[in-house]
Amino acid sequence: MRKGFFFFFFFSSIQLTLAQMDPLTQVHGASNQALGNIRVHHSNVWSIFNNVGALDRILSSEILGVGFDHRYGLKELTTLNLAGAFRSQKGTFGIGISRFGGKLFNQQTFNLGYSNTLGIASIGIKAEWFQTQIENFGSAGSLLISLGGVAELSPNLFLGAHISNINRGKISQDSESRLPTAVQMGLEYRPLESLSLFFEVEKDIQIQPITKLGIAYSLQDFLVLRSGVNTNPSRLFFGLGVLPGKIQFDYSYGQNSALGSTHHLSLGYKLRD
Repeated sequence: MRKGFFFFFFFSSIQLTLAQMDPLTQVHGASNQALGNIRVHHSNVWSIFNNVGALDRILSSEILGVGFDHRYGLKELTTLNLAGAFRSQKGTFGIGISRFGGKLFNQQTFNLGYSNTLGIASIGIKAEWFQTQIENFGSAGSLLISLGGVAELSPNLFLGAHISNINRGKISQDSESRLPTAVQMGLEYRPLESLSLFFEVEKDIQIQPITKLGIAYSLQDFLVLRSGVNTNPSRLFFGLGVLPGKIQFDYSYGQNSALGSTHHLSLGYKLRD
C-alpha cells in the first residue's frame, strides 16, 4: 500500500511537470513533432505510438524507424524510440519500444498494434505495457488499451481521432489510482498535392485542452518543410524531412519560451516498397 501511494504521488507530480514529454503522453517521430505535435494524422511508422488507426495508411510494406529526443539540454529528459510497421493482405501490424529518463527515474513502453481499412476509414487497436522505474523504490507497470482511426471525408479532407488508455489502467497493481485517459481529434486538408494543413485538439483529464496547428510543404519529392504551433504551453516548431530513396531522415526543432529548446531526430528505412 505504501509503495502504491508513493508511486501515485510521485507519478502524478511527474505527469503534471513533464506533460507531453514522457512516453505515455508525448508525440513520437520528428516529422509529427515539427507539425506542432500532431498525433492523429501524418501516417508513418510512428503511428504505432501516436494513432494506431493511421497505421494502415502507410505506403510501404515494411518500415523500421529509430528516434531520438533531447529536451532543454538535460540528458534526464531524453527519449529513445524504436518502431516497425509491416503490411499484409489482412492489415498492418506495428511494434514500438520507447524509453524516457535517466538512471534515477525512467519510463518504458512496449507497444503492439493492428490497423485495417474498412471502406473510407482505417481503424486500429493497440496494447501497451507502460512501466515506471524509480531507483531504490522499484518499478510498477500497467497494461493500456488504445483505439484510433482516420476517415477520408473527401480526396483532400481527412478526419482522425484517437483515445489512449481507454481501459483506464492503474498506475500500479498496488494502487487504485488510474493513469490519464486522453482524447485527440483533428482534421487534415490537402489544398495542393504538395501542401498539407493540420488542425488538432487534445484533452486529458489532468490538463487544459491543447490546440495544435501544422503545415507541411513538399519542395521536391525528396524534401519536405514543416512547421507548427501548439498551446498550453505555447510552443513553436520547425523541421524538415529528407527522403533519398529507401531512407528517410526527419529533424524537428521546438522552442518553449519558458524552458528552452528541444531537438528531435528520426531515421526510417523501407525494407520493401
